Amino acid sequence: MAWYQYGGSKYKNKTCEYNGILYASKKEAAYAQELDLRKKVKDIKDWKRQVKLNLDVNGYHICNYYVDFLIEHNDGSEEIVEIKGMVLDVFRIKWKLTEALYSDKYKMTLIK
Repeated sequence: MAWYQYGGSKYKNKTCEYNGILYASKKEAAYAQELDLRKKVKDIKDWKRQVKLNLDVNGYHICNYYVDFLIEHNDGSEEIVEIKGMVLDVFRIKWKLTEALYSDKYKMTLIK
């Protein structure tokens, strides 16, 4: 009989808690903290985390994509921010599809 011992995250990211919310990485938690500070000084209007986007093409639902952060700026424009420590092929495809479908509505930012 084989036993599997959990050795941590596959990609070596460390989950981190900020403000009572668990984030996938320290980098994401630090960015959330930065967004809270920006909101406090009224640099941005508001922000949300883990926003679901439907990736539909020609009437077919391909998949759902959950963006790390959606920022609402003071001028009413919105920005999608994705935090990545490691960029994998599946992410590249989903990100390109997201850009193709949503770049006219949102500003797109990828932080590596």
